[in-house]
Amino acid sequence: DVANYLREFFVQGVPRFMPRSQVEENPAYKQLIPYVLMSYQDKYLSYIRGRRAGEARLVGNRSIGIGGHINPVDNEIPLFDTDFSELYRTAVEREVAEEVSVETSHTDRIVALLNDESNEVGSVHLGIVHHWILDAPKVSKREQMITQMAFMTPAELHEVRDTLETWSGLCLIQLAEMTKTLT
Repeated sequence: DVANYLREFFVQGVPRFMPRSQVEENPAYKQLIPYVLMSYQDKYLSYIRGRRAGEARLVGNRSIGIGGHINPVDNEIPLFDTDFSELYRTAVEREVAEEVSVETSHTDRIVALLNDESNEVGSVHLGIVHHWILDAPKVSKREQMITQMAFMTPAELHEVRDTLETWSGLCLIQLAEMTKTLT
């Protein structure tokens, strides 16, 4: 149950900010990463990470997730004085707004956690997977690193699964399971 894990992650005093230089290649620490899947009428937003992608290890891969690192800028007061779940929600909104412009309303549910130890990126990150169900397919890119953005059906995504970044591939495999309670 994702909610039980999140309660533990967000206990006051448990999460803390550390310099990325200390944690980006250190699997002793897991960085929480919001990873937002967006859908409209059974099609999922997809894009290819261009050369200007923030995570160089993901350049050239197709993705169905929008998201990134939680930063101290997401809350101006010290972490021990704040509700981390609120800080986290602020980070999700900021990360999405940095990468794309969502010009429609949506529902947001956290549907899964991603812990992938199979590669360098996964070994230092823990994904919190959101599913945003959009009321219209009105999403445009803000970052140059996003290329070939389109809404694709699960069948179309399966056809290009060899080009998917690891997390997107894992989400695609579990897509029906993750989203079945939402429809």
